[in-house]
Formats: sequence, C-alpha cells, structure tokens
Amino acid sequence: MPPTNNPTLRQRRLGTELRKLRERAGLNVTQAAARLGVNQGRVSMIETGRSALSADRVRSMTRSYDCFDDQLIDALAEMTGKRSHGWWEEYRDNLPAGLIDLAELEHHATALRVGLVVHIPALLQTTDHARALSKEAVPPLRQYEIEHRVSLRIKRQGILYRETPPPYTAVIHEAALHMGYGGPATVRGQLQHLLEMSELGHVTVRIIPFGKGSFPGTGQPIDYLMGAVPQLDTVQLDAHHGCEFLDAASQLDKYRHVIDRMEENALKPEASRDLIHRISQDT
Repeated sequence: MPPTNNPTLRQRRLGTELRKLRERAGLNVTQAAARLGVNQGRVSMIETGRSALSADRVRSMTRSYDCFDDQLIDALAEMTGKRSHGWWEEYRDNLPAGLIDLAELEHHATALRVGLVVHIPALLQTTDHARALSKEAVPPLRQYEIEHRVSLRIKRQGILYRETPPPYTAVIHEAALHMGYGGPATVRGQLQHLLEMSELGHVTVRIIPFGKGSFPGTGQPIDYLMGAVPQLDTVQLDAHHGCEFLDAASQLDKYRHVIDRMEENALKPEASRDLIHRISQDT
C-alpha cells in the first residue's frame, strides 16, 4: 500500500504497538526487516503509522515478533486499513490536530472515564456552556473558530446516544459546578443537563464535594479512554498548549490509579445528583 501522509492518531498508535512488540522480541529495525522480508525503511514507515497495513500483514508481523496474545493481535488487526473517513475529518483543516485525534479516539473507545476539577466534561456540556467556555481561550479565538470548536464538541457527544453506547464515568469536583461560565441562565441549564445525563444507564456522574481532606494528582483534566484490550488504552491530558496523549504502560497505570482515587473521594451517584440539584436551585 502507498505511504499515508499525516497519519491519524489511531494509525500512529498501531505503529507504536508494533514497535513495542518488536522491541520486546529483542529485535532492532534491521533484524525485523530481515524477518519480515522488507527493507528497513518500510519498518520505520510502519512504526510511524505512515504505511497502511492489512489485517493479515499485522498478524504476520505479530507472529514474527513472537506475540501470542490473541486478544491483542485481534485488536491490532482491527486498527488496520486506510485513514478512516469519520465525521471528524471535516474539521481537520479548521481545528488543531489534537482535537480531531481525540474525537477519533472517543469514537473507538470501549469505555471512558474522566476526572475534572474546574470544568464540566466536554461530552456533558450544553452548547451554551461550550460556547461560553471557548470564549475564555487564551489567546482569544475568533468567532468562527469558536463555532468550529463548539460544533466539534457537540458532535463528539454523539457517542453517548448510540444504540449501544460506551460506559461513561465522570468524576467532577464540586468547584466545577460553581463556575459561572455564561451567566446564571447558562449555569442553570448546564446543571440541569448534567442531572439529565446522569440518569442515563450508561452514564455515571460522581461529585467530589468541598471539604474532602485529600485530593489525588494535580487537578489536571484527565480523559482515560479504554481500548479493546488494556494495552490499547489511552490517556488524554488537557494542557494550555493543546492535547497530550499518553500510552506507555507506566503512564496508563498512574492515571488509572489517579481516577480510582478520585472516585474513592467522590459521592455516590444518587448523592451526587442531590448535590447538583441543590446547587442548581441556589444558582
């Protein structure tokens, strides 16, 4: 297959996982190329996601790398093929690549866990709240840039309305419920929407109330997106300079524990809804 220009995060991740398997097998690029019957450049292109692969080719490579994890092999085979022309591609020329990659990751995730301190999770935001939040960007965004971002954010929420949606757990600090983005009417609408979403069977909202004596981590927003197998999980961190994606085993383990500890500090779902309702009534 011809080289792929500007590979998606999913394509790059496939290459990364194949590189990990090669290194675990104790092979350098030259040795791997000899086993696979290709040149070194081809191996490098595969591992950077620039060379599209068939499912059969992936299975052949994993055998060459002495991988016997059938679940992982099947999951990697599912990630093959040319660039997916998902709905998010229409935004690629207008928004940062990280936002497009996040939409693609969410689309393919088997479950999602998020932890936030001062913001409502993107997939649970109202249009008015998302627009008000975008207006606080630094440096300021132009109006058309704001509308592109809001449109993408609302379309991302479609995964929660699928016939078979992925389980979604949001752990939110109470501070986020008191932020006044957009004014009282927008805040009340957002809190009411949060309550409605929390009633869905596949959505769990848990609030960490003020007064808790401890808090894990630094308070940085965390998205933990689960793959078909644990090795293919991804962590996305919000930063002022854009999205950061982590997939090293040690990083996944660290942030999984951070969200676990956030849940330990959070109210149960019913008590969380009661707190959201009280705050909404006082807004």
